[in-house]
Amino acid sequence: MMTRINYSMFSKLFLAVAATIGASNAFASDKVPQQAFFGDTHLHTSLSGDARGYGLTLSPEEGFRIAKGESVKSMSGRLVKLRKPLDFMVVADHAEGYGMMDELIKGNPVLMKNSTARRWHDMITKGPKTAYLAVREIVTAQGTGKLPKELIDNPELTQPIWDNYLDTAERHNEPGKFTALIGYEWTAMRKGNNLHRVVIFRDDAETVKKTLPVDSNKTAHDPLQLWQAMSAYEKNTGGQVLAIPHNSNLSGGMMFDYNQVNGKPIDKKYAKLLQRWEPLLEVSQTKGDSETHPYLSPNDEFADYETWEVANLAMTQVIKPEMLAGSYARSGYKRGLEMEQKLGVNPYKFGLIASSDSHNAIPVTEEDVFFGKNAQMEPSKKRWTKPASQSVDKKLINEGWTMSASGLAAVWATENTREALFDAMKRKETFATTGSRISVRLFASWEFPQGILKNSDWINQAYKAGVPMGGTLSSAKKTTAPSFVLAASKDPQGANLDRIQIVKGWIDEEGQSQEKVFDVVWSGDRKINKDGKLPSVGNTVDIKNASYTNDIGTEELMTLWKDEEYQVGQNAFYYARVLEIPTPRWTAYDAKEFNLDLPEKVKLTTVERAYTSPIWVN
Repeated sequence: MMTRINYSMFSKLFLAVAATIGASNAFASDKVPQQAFFGDTHLHTSLSGDARGYGLTLSPEEGFRIAKGESVKSMSGRLVKLRKPLDFMVVADHAEGYGMMDELIKGNPVLMKNSTARRWHDMITKGPKTAYLAVREIVTAQGTGKLPKELIDNPELTQPIWDNYLDTAERHNEPGKFTALIGYEWTAMRKGNNLHRVVIFRDDAETVKKTLPVDSNKTAHDPLQLWQAMSAYEKNTGGQVLAIPHNSNLSGGMMFDYNQVNGKPIDKKYAKLLQRWEPLLEVSQTKGDSETHPYLSPNDEFADYETWEVANLAMTQVIKPEMLAGSYARSGYKRGLEMEQKLGVNPYKFGLIASSDSHNAIPVTEEDVFFGKNAQMEPSKKRWTKPASQSVDKKLINEGWTMSASGLAAVWATENTREALFDAMKRKETFATTGSRISVRLFASWEFPQGILKNSDWINQAYKAGVPMGGTLSSAKKTTAPSFVLAASKDPQGANLDRIQIVKGWIDEEGQSQEKVFDVVWSGDRKINKDGKLPSVGNTVDIKNASYTNDIGTEELMTLWKDEEYQVGQNAFYYARVLEIPTPRWTAYDAKEFNLDLPEKVKLTTVERAYTSPIWVN
């Protein structure tokens, strides 16, 4: 689709710098990751019960076609075409009742034997209003483990649907050009608190056909039982699999708790299993951003980003302040450092990605062409007023305008194949973006030479002298402070960059976790003020016309930064956060297209960003 933004053309100089950041031709060794690949690891299609119940009929076939750059009509008849194709994608439909909603709507005799399933069939086929209520009931039943047996224990119905999806993924997988990773979503909840994981395989369809998606209802909604099933898969097939949690912000504090879901304290064995099976976290997506919360990070001026704070996922419990520390990535990292002191293992040593969690088979994460979360939330005059989610009694509501257009998963890999992408995810050499194709590098070392960034092969040198994002820098016998190489380039079709920040967390001398955000490199000639803050980059957004200009900011940022506040022997984590200049939010594009006069509470601008996986020093 044509863009509705104004952006400047790149200079020849920047193109050369961007190529260096991507390291397209800078390495003697093909074992060094040479490119950032952008994709979506969390797309739902008509095989997901909630998506199908809300009216979606687009299948994995259409999802893959859109991801690869083809034109497809959405449920409202709009033509969908990505501005730039994705490099990879995972169609991750819900394991629970996998493909069964379509059978329910069709009135499959096997399902109609159950009176509850039959009632849901009648509600869904009656019309949109009753269909919405039926889907809400089904989601609630899923969260409380009360789905009818006929919907979750029908392998004779599930296997051919699963096999057909696998064959579709195999057909669309084109090594070196587009990767169709295979996966599904394990949709666990405890008392309505989100514990969802996307499960991703390294393997081909024939290998994965030896298993079925793991239903959370059959695993007591306990991640430990999911990991046991994943372990059994690897043992039985010789394959490999990993899990990626998402929406920790809606977990009611359970995602980064000190305890397991069964109430027992996390011990060393459990912490090792958590590291083994869950190397990544999906930190940003349509149901909000999970990096941090302004309550947890009051000194971080950029903490309040796409914040969902009304209730937990199932809208059964109001979010309280004491739940927040167990719900956000930054505090999860801090808790991990605390627990490592006692256990000797850090259970929350995860990297970061983002993805869409779109339930409409459309992996579009750009603000100006945001298609909403499901088929009922495609662009329209009233979608900002529709509930994005609400409690059964309608007292708790996440308003439609709070949906986020986020996000994208970015992976530094040696090539665009299942094996290379999966291996990069395992080693956590990944970063998250909220939709823009910002490219960012982060390395840490004790020995980076002062002029490293002046060398054309600085990336190769950085790998040799240090560790990349997702790695651990040992502090044994070191008496100096760690230094960091950072480099970022803008989305070629997007906004300029404002700054790169380093977010640090550490354990102080009293054994307490602390955090601090450092502005380390920025555009223009701004200077840190006496309050320790960097002045605003400015704002060129024209709300009326839903446009902006790149008259501020810069196309690329690079620096070598040393943590002068580091104390020898300190356990710490560091990750980079890259911020764009302000741009119009999807609500501004809707306001222009439908001539809306939106109330003041509706946010009309955004600051897109990227988060790298951390580097740990311990």
